[in-house]
Amino acid sequence: MPSFILHKFVSEKVIEQNLEYRTGVIYTTNRRVWEHDEVFKNRLRDTTAIAIDMETATIFIVGHYNQIARGALLLVSDTPVTPDGIKTGKSDQVVTDNWLQKHLDIGINAMTEIGMTGETIRHFRY
Repeated sequence: MPSFILHKFVSEKVIEQNLEYRTGVIYTTNRRVWEHDEVFKNRLRDTTAIAIDMETATIFIVGHYNQIARGALLLVSDTPVTPDGIKTGKSDQVVTDNWLQKHLDIGINAMTEIGMTGETIRHFRY
């Protein structure tokens, strides 16, 4: 279950930076070298996924198990389902140089504000 309070605070910080804020389906997998599998890529298109996440699945599983509020502000660094979209060392460096610090600042500012306002994050239990 996503935390909508985390979503609210992070989205506000993105907008305050005059950055484009997008939401959408993120496909999480630990599968490597999927970029060359046309059947898999077609399945991604069918799910309308806008990105693939290979790093945060563990955070979400452990957070869920331990009842810790969780969210992810993803920095998409490649778009391998588009022509010329596979990440290279050079394109990765451009993303890092242009976005890493902004990305960290947004996350830190959102979490700091949540802490200062005393917001509580609750989830339904089934």
